[in-house]
Amino acid sequence: MNYTLTDLALLVDHTNLHPDATREDMAKLCREAKDYGFRMVAINSCQSKLCSELLEGSDVHTGAAIGFPLGQTTTAVKVFETKDAIANGANEIDYVVNLTEVKAGNWDYIADEMRQIVALCDEAGIPSKVIFENCLLTDDEKVKLCEIANEVRPTFVKTSTGFFTGGATVEDVKLMRGHCVPEVQVKAAGGIRDADAFLEMVRAGATRIGTSSGMRIIDELRERMAADGVESYDL
Repeated sequence: MNYTLTDLALLVDHTNLHPDATREDMAKLCREAKDYGFRMVAINSCQSKLCSELLEGSDVHTGAAIGFPLGQTTTAVKVFETKDAIANGANEIDYVVNLTEVKAGNWDYIADEMRQIVALCDEAGIPSKVIFENCLLTDDEKVKLCEIANEVRPTFVKTSTGFFTGGATVEDVKLMRGHCVPEVQVKAAGGIRDADAFLEMVRAGATRIGTSSGMRIIDELRERMAADGVESYDL
């Protein structure tokens, strides 16, 4: 597929999930996302109202992180947090699976959690993303989560929060893309800080990239395209 610079910018979820982020930081994040034409700002759910107001009238989405970063709240709590974020203007949802239940092999719990949150997003007409936290999982666990996603059909499965021992890897993106149906897209997040890493993730099958380095990446790609004398890359 050919990607122009505009297309590449639209793959970016511009991220600030720091616990000490200020209102000024959120205003800066939203301004940058609008200036660069990013798809979404990725923020903690308590920032949903502020960011949705800051982004009003733009094409940039407000993406609330649910159960973040641990995933260690009950399904009922995650459902309430999802409803609250949507009520406050979030129009994308990224939630972290319950890793205790994954490790216990309690796949019925994981499937029910996913169904409830994805159903809320579907009802609201907004994208849903399921965060696996791959650095803490075996390949068999990753594959099983993909199989559940194939049944439930979230919009995306996502590699990582970026808050633990590892982020996105090309191998994990390929594994997830290879085990998910085409209707379930893959988001790579965590540790993607330069243009080469960004392009590797897209080539591996990611159609959304979560990063706090989006501006640096797009600036680097702009310079590279100009130097190469091209207006798009075939990825």
